[in-house]
Amino acid sequence: MLVKRIKGTNDIFNDELKYWYHIERIFREIARRYNYSEMRTPIFEATELFIRGVGKETDVVQKQMYTFEDRGGRSITLRPEGTAPVIRAFLENDLSTGGLPKKFYYMGPIFRYEKPQAGRMRQFHQYGVELIGSSDPVADFETIKFAIDFLNAVGLRDYELRIGSIGCGKCRKEYKSALRKYYSDKYDQLCEDCKRRFNTNILRLLDCKIDAELAKSAPETTDYLCDECAEHFKKLRIYLDSLGIDYVVDGHLVRGLDYYTRTVFEIKHSSLGAQDTLIGGGRYDGLVEELGGRPTPSVGFAGGFERLILVLKQENIKIKDLPRCQVYIATVGEKARMYGLKLAENLRLKDISVDMDLMGRNLRNQLKHANRINARYSIILGDEELAREIAIFRDMDSGEQTEVDLDWMENYIAEKIKEGD
Repeated sequence: MLVKRIKGTNDIFNDELKYWYHIERIFREIARRYNYSEMRTPIFEATELFIRGVGKETDVVQKQMYTFEDRGGRSITLRPEGTAPVIRAFLENDLSTGGLPKKFYYMGPIFRYEKPQAGRMRQFHQYGVELIGSSDPVADFETIKFAIDFLNAVGLRDYELRIGSIGCGKCRKEYKSALRKYYSDKYDQLCEDCKRRFNTNILRLLDCKIDAELAKSAPETTDYLCDECAEHFKKLRIYLDSLGIDYVVDGHLVRGLDYYTRTVFEIKHSSLGAQDTLIGGGRYDGLVEELGGRPTPSVGFAGGFERLILVLKQENIKIKDLPRCQVYIATVGEKARMYGLKLAENLRLKDISVDMDLMGRNLRNQLKHANRINARYSIILGDEELAREIAIFRDMDSGEQTEVDLDWMENYIAEKIKEGD
């Protein structure tokens, strides 16, 4: 019996990889333009990091984390999000030296125990950025602009930016009171999860998919902002307006993690249905302090590879194909094979991709295999050709064949490949 992959995971190979390479390449390029450096953190961390960082009462911590005890009796969790690990690394490695802000980007696998569906897996992959050290709303603007530039660069246009502010601890307390008053006479209509959240984390009622209709008439966060938070949000909108960036103010936008403060934002795409968020982020001014550091305002975002790839396919965005095998060397006879091995080595040193027969096929089947792997050119070489000091060069697209002197073959191939480029 075959051992199969775990439910909620995927194998990624062949033509599917072109989407991943496309996203990775462009995300790195946009990060370079904004002067972000890469951060790579472990796939597993101490469970306490996420309880303190993400929030004990969040669905991520309560329901979705992959947590286990290792052989040393330590509670370990596969990372369910990327921000807390980056902040942990920032603090542990004393990366504040040299001045702030510090700007990091990351890409990698994330793990959450959820019901698998389109665009949502139990192991999925995120890209994200963290801008650590600035409380200025221009940092919020830059973070949002990074996300927009990235989506534009991958080829998307049909998306919507939604922004909001959930304020600071001072004004959020007043908003929570208003929210609790609104929901108090609707308590019996709430789902079981929201009944629990009513007492433990009432903001989560606003992003419940089951009770979405009730949330539509709930008080809006932006009506309860203190003067400082209102001014911060106003400046962010001024920056967005100044560059002609369209957005919708959403007074019910709260995000799903407890560390957010003030600015929150999402970029949505209608083709994704209920799971329509491509990118989500915001400000988290208290997280560094919560994890043991000095108060350090910060802002960031994250998005999912799988969800973005779904949209790229639905919008029929043309993605560059994976590189073809440039040359296939087909040989007949042991002397020809030895010569072919040396030729392959020399071509690879010239940065040309080369494949050869490793299965002992006859010439006909070697050329069939060259077609199957979509080789651009093939070189046919037998003992008879060796004796004449020539080889047959075949264009696999047109079928045209040319006899080429062995002494000139490497240069001839390089010229043909250059012509093709």
